[in-house]
Amino acid sequence: MSRKRLSGWLADAALVLYFVFALFPIAWMVILSLKPADQLFSTYFSFSPTLDGYRTVLGDSEGVPFVRFFVNSLVVSVGAVALSLVVGLPAAYASARWRFKGSDNLMFTLLSFRFAPELTVIIPLFVLYQQLGLFDTYVGMVWVLQLVTLPLVVWIMRSYFADLTPELEQAALLDGYTRKQAFFRVALPLVKPGIAAVSLLAFIFAWNNFVFPLILTSNEAQTVTVGALSFLGGDRPKYHLTAAAALVSVVPPLLLALTIQRYLVRGLSFGAVKS
Repeated sequence: MSRKRLSGWLADAALVLYFVFALFPIAWMVILSLKPADQLFSTYFSFSPTLDGYRTVLGDSEGVPFVRFFVNSLVVSVGAVALSLVVGLPAAYASARWRFKGSDNLMFTLLSFRFAPELTVIIPLFVLYQQLGLFDTYVGMVWVLQLVTLPLVVWIMRSYFADLTPELEQAALLDGYTRKQAFFRVALPLVKPGIAAVSLLAFIFAWNNFVFPLILTSNEAQTVTVGALSFLGGDRPKYHLTAAAALVSVVPPLLLALTIQRYLVRGLSFGAVKS
């Protein structure tokens, strides 16, 4: 056996082992969600599979309106991404095309909203939301999630617009287009893959956010990240219901990624090699 072939087999075996290691938590959650309540703590892999956990989660039989929490997550996540795109795309285009004194500081300040710990602003936000009547509302959640999604959209799309040659827009201006028309008809269509990629990333970050809905919602606008923990209350935590709720909650980001995967691959690699 040649040394090259042996090293190839060892590399493949290492990849398989890492693949199993990385997917084991997901497989364990699937197993846990299929366990009956009476076999939850008594067995590991030998049990009678059942879908009762999913029926309970989706049927509200435990007094936890998980379906409503699921809809809430869809509403606030889609709303946050839509608002971030409406505000962030023009901002990213402007920051890529026009530089002025203090522009870098302004962009860094915007980025600081993304990497600053959420706990540093949650108490002032809680007080403001109570006074403004935004506590436990869709509007309040969409607004606060801009701290998560808007810096992401602006900074990522800024690099996409910077990779576009300005001559394309200048040619459109010479043809009689206004600056707004050049932005919508020339620049935006060329960065569609980037918009798809950043929309998915922003949706995932908004969907997975935990601290803001934990503190700024109570019941009406609560999301799945907080609602799934409702099954852990009581004298005996229902881990199988929590696992079922967690697996159900990953469906929207997964479906969105599969839907836009054609644009996603192009978007993630767009601008990697400049012509």
